[in-house]
Amino acid sequence: MKRFVAGSLARGLSNRGGGGGGYMSTAEMMARPGSMQGVMMNKQQSQQYYYCSRMMSSVAEKSKEVVNGGGVEAIKEEEKKKKNGDEMKGMVNSYWGLSRPSIKRPDGTDWPWNCFMPWDSYEADVSIDLTKHHVPKKFLDKVAYRTVKLLRIPTDLFFKRRYGCRAMMLETVAAVPGMVGGMLLHLRSLRKFQQSGGWIKALLEEAENERMHLMTMVELVQPKWYERLLVLTVQGVFFNGFFGVYLLSPKLAHRIVGYLEEEAIHSYTEYLKDIDSGAIENVPAPAIAIDYWKLPKDATLKDVVIVIRADEAHHRDVNHFAADIHFQGKELREAPAPLGYH
Repeated sequence: MKRFVAGSLARGLSNRGGGGGGYMSTAEMMARPGSMQGVMMNKQQSQQYYYCSRMMSSVAEKSKEVVNGGGVEAIKEEEKKKKNGDEMKGMVNSYWGLSRPSIKRPDGTDWPWNCFMPWDSYEADVSIDLTKHHVPKKFLDKVAYRTVKLLRIPTDLFFKRRYGCRAMMLETVAAVPGMVGGMLLHLRSLRKFQQSGGWIKALLEEAENERMHLMTMVELVQPKWYERLLVLTVQGVFFNGFFGVYLLSPKLAHRIVGYLEEEAIHSYTEYLKDIDSGAIENVPAPAIAIDYWKLPKDATLKDVVIVIRADEAHHRDVNHFAADIHFQGKELREAPAPLGYH
């Protein structure tokens, strides 16, 4: 019996002193910091082992995705596309909630232009009579006619037969009257609380159409620095001069524009002659012109000049018609505006 008790006591002391798999009370753990530290270290090591094993598992899974997806470059490219898409989405879907709808061409490709939409494009009526001419009979008609002829002299001297640069200058000037007329009619409508009869929109459509002519010609002609300076000067002078004329006499202003358009038709006809003769290369049409006038994909410079000339003939008719309304002692709002007349 004594031998049994002595053996049990020896085993207990051995387990407590060895720190093996035996039980240790909380009081003893607090009294022995080394033991507590060992427990905590064991716990941290087990957590680190779990984290590392998870990381190694994730890396293995990612490596598997890289192999299946075509390599690291494919994943980088996909992430780049997603980032760019998110940036664009953040830019378009702004605080104001304004965004451009997804617009496609008839062939299914994305619509590339912001300056005009597919419903703004049209097929020009090239069958219009190009030979029409308003014979100046009244005094103001003759003033308008002589003014335009005088303006042509310095243009002929400066540009000669460089019809690309001439067209660029012409469109810079031709886009001004519609904007001036539309703006003044708009202010008049506000002052007098009257409808414009659609003429505000008609004149602004003309200005926009002439501006698209200019955007097309700039794609074809690279103006020199002094030509750009000339454009700035001529536009500033012509805008202020035409603004004053329209305030004083709208009938004279519209008649001047009518004769300017007749000269434009003549200039574009000469342009076509040089293209046909080979003096000017018949290069492919710019993409903006193909989409705006609904031209075939293989359209050339000649096709562009033909549709622009047709547009100028329509503007000639509109402005001579507006001048005739004024010469009859009426206001533009009393006659229906030729909206959408191209």
